[in-house]
Order: sequence, then C-alpha cells, then structure tokens
Amino acid sequence: MMKPAIELQQQGEALYFIADLHSMTSLFDAEQRRRNSLDVALDFLACGLDPSRTLFFRQSDVPEVTELTWLLSTVTPMGLLERCHSYKDKKAKLAQDDLEKVNHGLFAYPVLMAADILIYDSNVVPVGRDQKQHVEVTRDIAIKFNNIYGETFVIPEPLIRDEVAVVPGTDGQKMSKSYGNTIEIFGEEKVLRKKVMSIVMDSRSPAEPKPDADRNLAIQILRLVAPPEVARDYEDRLRAGGLGYGDLKKTLFEYYWTYFAEARRRREELSKNLDYVRQVLRDSATKARAIASVVLQRARRATGLD
Repeated sequence: MMKPAIELQQQGEALYFIADLHSMTSLFDAEQRRRNSLDVALDFLACGLDPSRTLFFRQSDVPEVTELTWLLSTVTPMGLLERCHSYKDKKAKLAQDDLEKVNHGLFAYPVLMAADILIYDSNVVPVGRDQKQHVEVTRDIAIKFNNIYGETFVIPEPLIRDEVAVVPGTDGQKMSKSYGNTIEIFGEEKVLRKKVMSIVMDSRSPAEPKPDADRNLAIQILRLVAPPEVARDYEDRLRAGGLGYGDLKKTLFEYYWTYFAEARRRREELSKNLDYVRQVLRDSATKARAIASVVLQRARRATGLD
C-alpha cells in the first residue's frame, strides 16, 4: 500500500491520512489509538513520504469528512452496504465470538471511506485488490448523489498494481494485523527472523520439484523485496527441486532486512524529533481542510443545506 502511494507523489498532488476514525470500529483504547497514529506517521515518513509534495494528516483533524459522511449515507442503499465483502467477512468472524461487536461503524465503514475519497476531489485511489470493491461503492454513491442533486462529485478510479495486488501473510491469507500474520517493516531483527521462518509451507521434501513454485508464499514476498532476477532464480530452483524451504526463508529474511535498512535508519531519526512529525500532520490537516471545505460547501449547496 505504501509503495504505490509514495510513488504517486511524484505525479501530482497527493493526499493521505491516518485512518483514526476508521479504527474506532474495532479499537476502544484511546492511548493505543494515539500510539498507533504516531506509529503510522513515523512509518510513512520513514518510507519516503515527502511532506513538501504530499498532504499527510490525521483523518479526525478534518471534521468536514464526518458531515459529508452523513450526506452520503442518505443516498446509500442498505443493500449496497450489506453486499460489501469486508463487512460480511468481519461479521462472520466476530459473530463466532460476540455478535455485539458487529457495530454500525463496521456496517457503515464504506460510506465514511467514500467521504474520505470524494471530499478531496480525488481522481485516483491507490488500493490493493481486496479494497477495489470499496472504491466501486464510492463510485456508486457519488453517481447516485450526482443523479439526485446534480453534478457535485468527481468520480474516482481505483489504481491497482497487479504485481502486489494482495500481499500474503505468513499463513497464506491477506497480510493483516487483524489476522496476526504480518511481518513488520520496523520490528526487532530476531522477532522478524522468527516470523519469516514460520511462514507456512507444505510437507514436500527439498528434492521434490515444485511446479507451483510461483504460488509459494516465500517466493511471493521475495518478489517484493529482492531484485527480479533473484526472485526468478529462487523460483526456478524451487520448481526444479533441490532447494529446501528453510534455505529459501533464510534468503527471504536477508533481503527483507536489507530492503528496509534505510527506512529503519530514517525512522530512528524521526522518533527523536516528534515535534517535527506532529507539525507535519498539523500543517497538512490545515491544507486538507481548505480543500475539503470547498467540496463540502458544494455538497451543502446542492442539497439545499447552505
């Protein structure tokens, strides 16, 4: 998610936010939310986000987005939200433990996401393939609003990098903190090594050829952090037989650790200058609100709320 987002800052005005309002659907610890928000800010800046090219702010620092969420919710069909894969999946998982955890915020999440996109007149939204439906929902909501109240919103397009449309986790599912299957960018070396070595593999011996080597989890992650020729070489060796999974995972860790070395150095520097980080968020929020207020006023005028 970070890589295409940061690359887009070279092509025009980019706006990215820390989704602290979205986090409220599942996180109920205020201090943890504050820590998480600061961690996300450090991560993005360390990975190359340039505040001189990009607006980067906390979602909650632009209150216009919550008002627009209400306006959009009044034209959003219930059936549209009920069909969203993320809601159905999370509901199914939560219902196994406690149905009370399935809250309205979880159900209405796509409407807030639509407001996040539409309030900045966004043309392009960089997402993983699993988030494509949310952009499609945003388009549906914007088109319906425009049909009812007149041309008000820009209709955005999703931007999906096919080669990294979904990053697999250590268990083969989509990599996600909620699944507990992540390999952190900025974790401790020993912990990360252990996670990489725990990536789920099948029971075939090293000598056996692996004709499905391209679907191997370690190979899929290696493609993201190693030069293309290295990833191809290891994939070919796995396909031919003779390469052990342990050796493959050791190689993956070395490339993973090296790939993020510069980002780790920058993050350590930034963590010693949190006043700068907070100032970046404040300055960007001010500029983002200037854009959002224009779009919100346009929507208020269209609906007769001005």
